[in-house]
Amino acid sequence: MNRQAFHQQHAARAESEARRLLEQRAPLGNRWLAWVATELYGLRPPEYAAMVRRELERLKP
Repeated sequence: MNRQAFHQQHAARAESEARRLLEQRAPLGNRWLAWVATELYGLRPPEYAAMVRRELERLKP
């Protein structure tokens, strides 16, 4: 699967995942950044994790 096809297939899921992570920002407070790093580290494949990171940047307030 090429990069463009992978992105198209997983774009909505990556955005949803980023929104889920951002929803935890207020409840976790200062612990959020470390928690998010752990969550991102566990995502596979790495290309998908990168997509979620980009979505976090795009969506963060």
